[in-house]
Amino acid sequence: MFRKQISLILILVFAFNFAQTQYKTESNISYYPEKISKTDAYISSQCKLNFYYPSNIKNFSTVIWFHGGGLTGGNNELPKELLNENIAVVSVEYRLAPKVKAPAYIEDAAAATAWVFENIEKYGGNKNLIFQSGHSAGGYLATMITLDKKYLQKYKIDANQIAGLIPFSGQAITHFQVRKEQGISELQPTIDQYAPLFHVRKDAPPIVLITGDRELELFGRYEENAYLARMLKLVNHPSIKLLEEDGFDHVAMAKPGFPLLLKEIRELSKKIKTQKNLE
Repeated sequence: MFRKQISLILILVFAFNFAQTQYKTESNISYYPEKISKTDAYISSQCKLNFYYPSNIKNFSTVIWFHGGGLTGGNNELPKELLNENIAVVSVEYRLAPKVKAPAYIEDAAAATAWVFENIEKYGGNKNLIFQSGHSAGGYLATMITLDKKYLQKYKIDANQIAGLIPFSGQAITHFQVRKEQGISELQPTIDQYAPLFHVRKDAPPIVLITGDRELELFGRYEENAYLARMLKLVNHPSIKLLEEDGFDHVAMAKPGFPLLLKEIRELSKKIKTQKNLE
């Protein structure tokens, strides 16, 4: 009798483990076509992505993650806080200043996003459930290619196909590195074609702006996002949130930001699946 009970327990444990979501990771995938990467050594070496995805479920959501680093540094490690959450994660490496200037790194973000749209269904994902995110400079890149539609139009992708934009402490005015390239001080705010604020529009995808504490954030980053949120509301954007993490500075806000990101992805994904009957 005891042996039968042990055997039953082992069978149940095996069945439970087998039923759990399984994941695969593919690293250093070039997201530019070979004809482009072959003609540019920096694109060939730098423009790579890591792709982590559920291998035994279908119609999963995907978050594209752009790292921070002021557009001059950083790397495309997969955020561990987003792993084992029944979603795919794409972490993107992009060209950096001073080797390139704007809009090169924005164009890289669009090219990586286009790769996801073109390939996600081959892995079982759904192109209706692709989310944009990233921290600081990465949040800026995600926001630029979502609000300024021309970058994805190059790939015949409507930016409104993005399921949701959820940046961490992203710039809403022109990024300070772009301003530096223009000979402008990092504390001299400007709004031009390289500012997400310049491209405010009513029909943009759902947007959740996450920042650290306004008194601890970098260079008024909370206020930038608050202004972006206000202008989106004024043009009657139907789905805009601004979340402030009290007590967390620009760097520390990322860790508590991940549960917020996952919560928003799940809620928006559920809504989209219901609307499009994807269950």
